[in-house]
Amino acid sequence: MEQNNKAALRAASPYNAVITREQFLFYEVRTTAKLLNEGYNSEEVINLIISDNLFQYPTEKSVRNMALTCLRRLEALDDNSLVGAIATQPSIVAKQICLYAMMKQYRLIWDFMITVIGEKYRLSDTTFGKIDLNSYFLRLQEQDDWVATWKDSTVNKLKQVITKMLVENEYIDSIRATKLNPVWLQPILENAIRENGDEIALPAFNCFS
Repeated sequence: MEQNNKAALRAASPYNAVITREQFLFYEVRTTAKLLNEGYNSEEVINLIISDNLFQYPTEKSVRNMALTCLRRLEALDDNSLVGAIATQPSIVAKQICLYAMMKQYRLIWDFMITVIGEKYRLSDTTFGKIDLNSYFLRLQEQDDWVATWKDSTVNKLKQVITKMLVENEYIDSIRATKLNPVWLQPILENAIRENGDEIALPAFNCFS
């Protein structure tokens, strides 16, 4: 009975905790984007990543799972020009597009970047710390019955993944930072966000024009 209840809660929720495994994965997503950009189809990309062990993972199963994750994330962009940009643009541009892809794939990241980070930029509030992550997850647990069932260990891991993602994109200088840096939205991504009708996401990149 309890399993059925949990399954129903999970099905009703827009949130999941898979990023505890999947993380930001810049190197892996960029490698996958490069192969797609060279004209390989999804199946060929997976086979190439596995046969050449391009991710340097210990088992074929883990390589396959992560290749599928990367493909799903790139598909979430629904924009071939952005996939091409991840493959070919400098890291700072490619990472920002990867962050947008992560937002598009995971509602957990979408809401965090808009309601926490975007709101801080809107209010010119440069403070950042554990309290911001704690209050975000507390709010989610109050709003969503599925999130309320997550173990503390899961929530703590999610906080770590989000913090590392912010460091990789230079929102904060380190995992112990207490200050939010100003970021600059790359023009190629700004244009795509506007074309996708995702203007609600612009504050997450400190963009208010």
